[in-house]
Amino acid sequence: MKNVLFASLILGILFTGCSKKEPVDADVAQELNPDYDTTAIDSFSAGATSIDIAEQIRMSSVKYRDSVKEALRLQEEEKKLKEELEKENKKKLDEEKKKTDEEKKQKKATETSTPNETKTE
Repeated sequence: MKNVLFASLILGILFTGCSKKEPVDADVAQELNPDYDTTAIDSFSAGATSIDIAEQIRMSSVKYRDSVKEALRLQEEEKKLKEELEKENKKKLDEEKKKTDEEKKQKKATETSTPNETKTE
């Protein structure tokens, strides 16, 4: 009896939880009527900005362009420095390789010459 009640309770929850929900009305935006004027005003038309504000805009745009140029220049300098460091590291590695190769050759030469010397004695 308890199992039947428990099963019916679970099924009831599943059916109510998974039931189809009513779609939300998409025309809600049309129902809202703002109390204020929503017409667009061109703020960049003649006389819309004062001379001081227009000058500040021009100055800020020049500053912005200068800062962008400076940032690009700094990035290029960093790239050049990285490339130079990579070249130097490659040169060092090549020199080390050459040194180790020379040492190996010298060791081989001494190893091959020492058995010959012992045989001749």
